[in-house]
Amino acid sequence: MRRSDREVTDFKEILDIIDCCEVLRIGLSDGDFPYIVPVNFGYEYSENTLSFYIHGAQEGRKYDLMKKNRVCSFEADMPLQIELNHERGSATMRYKSVMGRAEIDFLDGDEKRLGIDILMKKYPETRDFKYNQATLERTAVMRLRVMEISAKASIPKRL
Repeated sequence: MRRSDREVTDFKEILDIIDCCEVLRIGLSDGDFPYIVPVNFGYEYSENTLSFYIHGAQEGRKYDLMKKNRVCSFEADMPLQIELNHERGSATMRYKSVMGRAEIDFLDGDEKRLGIDILMKKYPETRDFKYNQATLERTAVMRLRVMEISAKASIPKRL
């Protein structure tokens, strides 16, 4: 990391950043160019393992690429504010972000239900929502087991 002064190394702080992010972007291998997809997500940290849970259709480009190559990159961020320095004529974005690499597992049965439950708990609107269990049959649920993660923060001077 070029700006080590912005690196976040405390794991609790990294989880706090993840808590504040609403969208996870995953990068999948697709020949010469990566395929980047924004997804809703939930996460679990258990037994020193961080896992993200995502869902989608059981067909299509995202699904096919994940089946073909069971690894991905990921990124999530939280913009804080733009700071303008009129004297210097400069502007900078203040933010917090995480990024890394993960292995992809396709879930079935109880693991699949648990993955959806974890995902639903992430968002206030769905936390207590009673979803139709029958939809699980036609929904792909994936666990992204994090292999490496890094985090960075550029905090506003006024906060």
